[in-house]
Amino acid sequence: MSNGKKDAFLVLNAGSSSIKYAVYGTDLTQHLHGQVDRIGIGPAYHGGKKQIDLPVEPNATHAEVLDWLLNHIEGLSHELRIVGAGHRVVHGGREFAAPARVTDDVIAKLEQLAPLAPAHQPHNLAGIRAVARRWPDILQVACFDTAFHRTQPRIAQLFAIPREFSDDGVLRYGFHGLSYHYIATQLPHHLDKPNGRVIVAHLGNGASMCAMQNMQSVATTMGYTALDGLVMGRRCGELDPGVIFHMLRDRGMSVADIETTLGSKSGLLGVSGLSSDMRDLLASDSPQAAEAVDLFAYQAIKKIGALAATLGGLDAIVFTGGIGENSAAVRSRILQGCVWLGAEIDNSANAANQSRITCAGSQLAAHVIPTDEEGIIAGETRRLATT
Repeated sequence: MSNGKKDAFLVLNAGSSSIKYAVYGTDLTQHLHGQVDRIGIGPAYHGGKKQIDLPVEPNATHAEVLDWLLNHIEGLSHELRIVGAGHRVVHGGREFAAPARVTDDVIAKLEQLAPLAPAHQPHNLAGIRAVARRWPDILQVACFDTAFHRTQPRIAQLFAIPREFSDDGVLRYGFHGLSYHYIATQLPHHLDKPNGRVIVAHLGNGASMCAMQNMQSVATTMGYTALDGLVMGRRCGELDPGVIFHMLRDRGMSVADIETTLGSKSGLLGVSGLSSDMRDLLASDSPQAAEAVDLFAYQAIKKIGALAATLGGLDAIVFTGGIGENSAAVRSRILQGCVWLGAEIDNSANAANQSRITCAGSQLAAHVIPTDEEGIIAGETRRLATT
């Protein structure tokens, strides 16, 4: 404590067009939280009970928004002294299997991984640099979305490509690890068999699934990048690599064009031609919107079957993320495809977003557990600050 102020930790979660933030005391009590949206597609606004346009240019960069945001946070937390900052970093590669103190060497290594997460990694690093400008002497901690999945067996990480690529780090890394880490800590509070065979479905604008046993990751749907696996808001998910050859050879598209198409113009948006937001699609009468929702559920059901096979059966499925926590309609569609696994949905509990959404006698338990990535980052920042 200094000058009567209480020590606190800042958490930044910088996305492609948004920045989530929170401030925690050393006892991990949350004092502030909020979000800035529409960065780069402006005018950017600060969300909350009231949306406030930011006093920055409509095309302001993440760095410019971050400078405003840190000044804003410091003004709001006048009774607190920021002594550490934790950051979500999407890709940690092979080297980072646990949160790391930020150094110049760490930043250089994370910059090399930026091409594998172009919509996120540069903005994660922008957050680190902005904090260094504002508070150059405080501890900064990088927490990696890939780290939770480093417990997967090697066979689950391999692609069937020449070994030289695998040896060079072309592996299935998986993402959403901070969310899965949090859910793993909550399983003992919700499941009869927390160490059993569990699939966690993180469903949102980005979507993936993780097969867990003993509360550790054994398989996941995302791969070398965050494009693979489930249908997402704007990302394609599972795709035959031959489609990329077709785009290159027959459509004359550049690598940059293909990257934009598969990462920003596909998924729910691409199939529906309407929106990347599941709420818009469920409310629409458009046949294309209905088909996008059907494809989202179909791919989710298919991946549950594959992950259940890796586990040798399934005891429970957990829904989290924006869609997973809030869309009873999507959960119902997915669970209807899991009847063969013993799922008996409790429609009333599901409609009410209750914690358990399957009947008491259901062989497969299904739960809804809200995630808390920022809480995990705050905890790891405190841990490294005291060791």
